[in-house]
Amino acid sequence: MHSPTEMISEEKALKGRFNPIEVSMPHLVFNVSLLDEIPGTEVAFVAMGCFWGAERKFWELPGVVNTVVGYQGGFTPNATYEEVCTGKTGHAEVVKVVFDPSKVSYAQILKCFYENHNPTQGFRQGGDIGTQYRSAIYFVNEQQEKIAREITSAFQVTLNENHYGSITTEIAPAKEFFIAEQYHQQYLIANPNGYCGLGGTGVSCPVGISAN
Repeated sequence: MHSPTEMISEEKALKGRFNPIEVSMPHLVFNVSLLDEIPGTEVAFVAMGCFWGAERKFWELPGVVNTVVGYQGGFTPNATYEEVCTGKTGHAEVVKVVFDPSKVSYAQILKCFYENHNPTQGFRQGGDIGTQYRSAIYFVNEQQEKIAREITSAFQVTLNENHYGSITTEIAPAKEFFIAEQYHQQYLIANPNGYCGLGGTGVSCPVGISAN
């Protein structure tokens, strides 16, 4: 038996499937396709616990023009939600954040990320327990990696000053992003009273002028 609080190996991960999950709805806030690229934008991939509440934090951030929830960081292609919940895919619940870099920087995306969850909890976020709920930043290029590591180091100092432990956020190259089922997309718009277990530390994340 595999524990959902232990990372699965690639050899033992579920095999998945070739066909992606079908999602046809437009974004319920931005009214744009969840699948099409938007010219002049950049993309960030972050995981911060249950993706329902995490996605809302980003569609509310000025300069963000699209958000999509899905699965990333593991091994199982086109995994289902039920499979991810077993811990046998290796995936985290991830928000794909599409943003206009002339209006919001990648550093500001990470500030929002760090201030809206507790990145010191390992394979859980609050009452949500399992590897799928881990904190993660999946960078798409060297510049994003540099910014992510700089901000993480600076935030660790601030957390230490406020008596928090070590940041457990995974910082790694972005693997393929697999879109989640349609009913997960913008869940808290479709379900205004839906569950949101997201909670930050109350500690402000410093974003220096060099982190652009």
